[in-house]
Amino acid sequence: MSTPAVHPVETPPVNNVAPPRMRDLQGMPGTIGSLILRLCQFGFAVVAMCVMVTTSDFPTVTAFSYLVAAVGLQIIWSLVLAIADVYAILVQRSFRNAAVVSLFTIGDGVTSTLTFAAACASAGITVLISNDLDKCNLNHCTRFMAATAMAFLSWFATSPSFFMNFWSLASR
Repeated sequence: MSTPAVHPVETPPVNNVAPPRMRDLQGMPGTIGSLILRLCQFGFAVVAMCVMVTTSDFPTVTAFSYLVAAVGLQIIWSLVLAIADVYAILVQRSFRNAAVVSLFTIGDGVTSTLTFAAACASAGITVLISNDLDKCNLNHCTRFMAATAMAFLSWFATSPSFFMNFWSLASR
């Protein structure tokens, strides 16, 4: 008859080190990629607003007024966050605070939704004026189209910022 043998097992050393954090990917708050996205958002929104405001008849159409309001909010939001990104880059820190990142995420979500909705509404009115009513010669169709395109480009630059902020927040 055999007898069971007990073999001593060494216990692993206790390690009080926290697990490694996800490294900062370009586009996350406080990185050069985020600053570039913010400057693109700001630039496209400024061009959209300037083009739309230089037309004399944009206030007569609600969708165009909504576009001006939405890109105006986008300008302010992008400029403030670009300044925050510049500060974070200068002090060589990234945004790790969950409250700050959630504020960025919510703000990017709201501004991107508003900008996209305004660009879609303006695109619909522009198509109505140019294709369906065939009144482009009486209106500023090319300017309306350019402002709408710039609003869409601003939205394209805002979406990656939103998703990177959301991912950063969700990966905590």
